[in-house]
Amino acid sequence: MAFESHKEIGDLSKNHNSSESHPQSQLVPYRANCNSFPIQKSSSHRKSHFKQPLNQNPKVIPSKSILKSKEPEPNSKNTGSATPNATDQSFTDLPSAVICEILKCLDPKELGIVSCVSTQLNNLISDLHGWKKFYFDRWGPPSPPVDPQNEKPSWKEMFVERDFRAKSFMGRFTMDNLHGHTEAVRSVFVLVSAKLIFTGGYDYVVRMWDLEEGFSIGASRSLGCTIRAISADSDLLVAGGTDAFIQCWKAVEGNPHLFDLTSSNSNSNFEFRLWGHEGPITCLGLDSMRIYSGSWDMTVRVWDRSSMECVTKLRHKDWVWALCPRGNTVAVTAGKNLYIWEISTGEPLGLVLNPHKGNAYALARSHTGDLVFSGGEDGTIHMYALNTRSDLVISSMWAPHTGAVNSLSFEYPWLVSCSTDGRIALIDVRKLVVSRKNNSESRARTVVSGAGDIEPPQRMLHGFGCNLFSVDVGWDRIVCAGEEGVVRVWNFSQAIEMERRARALRSARLENRMRRKKVQMEMMNGGTGGGPHCAAVVKKNALNGERNGVWHSKRGVGGKLKA
Repeated sequence: MAFESHKEIGDLSKNHNSSESHPQSQLVPYRANCNSFPIQKSSSHRKSHFKQPLNQNPKVIPSKSILKSKEPEPNSKNTGSATPNATDQSFTDLPSAVICEILKCLDPKELGIVSCVSTQLNNLISDLHGWKKFYFDRWGPPSPPVDPQNEKPSWKEMFVERDFRAKSFMGRFTMDNLHGHTEAVRSVFVLVSAKLIFTGGYDYVVRMWDLEEGFSIGASRSLGCTIRAISADSDLLVAGGTDAFIQCWKAVEGNPHLFDLTSSNSNSNFEFRLWGHEGPITCLGLDSMRIYSGSWDMTVRVWDRSSMECVTKLRHKDWVWALCPRGNTVAVTAGKNLYIWEISTGEPLGLVLNPHKGNAYALARSHTGDLVFSGGEDGTIHMYALNTRSDLVISSMWAPHTGAVNSLSFEYPWLVSCSTDGRIALIDVRKLVVSRKNNSESRARTVVSGAGDIEPPQRMLHGFGCNLFSVDVGWDRIVCAGEEGVVRVWNFSQAIEMERRARALRSARLENRMRRKKVQMEMMNGGTGGGPHCAAVVKKNALNGERNGVWHSKRGVGGKLKA
């Protein structure tokens, strides 16, 4: 107790030093209270204080104006620890609603770490509604389940599974070649929700393929022009070409493949055309309410899906090469420039002049729209961050190709590009996105063309001829096509199965290691808790020693000496 009294005196001495900043009126009670303490002014006052008997605890009643913290009761036995009210309170004692609001401020990786702290936090994090937002921000709405009767997994389980699949592009793969087109293929689109692939090119037809099996499902009648752009969702399929019209197919109810392309008689209820452009159509896009089309007539037209009429026309100063709508904005590359347009007002929100040395052919965006990727004639790829003021700030650059970048496709975290050099580049943007979020917008990194500022790609896929025109990514597949007229599907599902087996093996090894550590701890504590398990371990070690001979003995001695 003498040590505790010394601690109290030290605390009051700190208050005494800090009292210089208090008004003069507060010094009177403080001086009055100081007289009640058994403090000697000699240099040996600490020794005389520690020589007090242990059962003497000087009663300290400091002024409330000086010490506002609650002092312990005079009769309570102070053990040197804090009061029960201070030690018993923890983060998990807060109401569940408050904890959930705090957890919403964390990212998925941090939530995974916090979930390992306790069962209570794990249950709260598993049921957290924020996992749905994480999923939508990265990959958009999920695909409908194959069997609706099965129980739908939680948003956390869906997020973890999708994030696990996203790592498969660095593993092993198989490649399927789809033959059917007689000439070069200009456009490829993957509809993941229906597991379909749509392709079109110089042979004037749109073909539909099964994504899983790789066989041809059907082909449309000849449209009479080169097909340069294709887009689709679960309700509508659109294709555009050099004759300046948009060919549309509506989904047929009850059709397992959604669209009936093989019908020879065109039914106006399910197949029709949209006219309005004055030049070849080069790019198409869809959302839930609108159809977007870009053309060499230097315009982007926005069509209403309910009335099928053009409601907005966005004019540019050069040919439109690519577009990508997100929310109420649409990104467009026209000539050498990159634009961000607001759809409702038809006003430009952002403009990047000459991002590449030559035309900007390719464009891609994240599902939230805050990341914009452009590919140009010079073989470079730029990543832009769209801030709250709709300003485009370049944050990273890659130069993986020796030819022009013709197409880009993005599915978090992978950006996939194809070029006229016959190669496909795979770029992981996870670390770049995290570093961009950690930095404020005012400190955003501006990349200047130079060897030191160019990021390397994570993987390059070879084995094609020259001139790859289009690429798309969906789930664990990469689909590309070009001048050869062959559609190639890169299947990375084998890498997923191998990674699952490796994880199961690592988990089993970790469990065995922890079990052995537990047995060793029981043996070190006296062997009372081990029972027959300890005897079995000792017997096994003896057998291993006889079999392995002197080498096992040396290892054993080394381990004992190390211990």
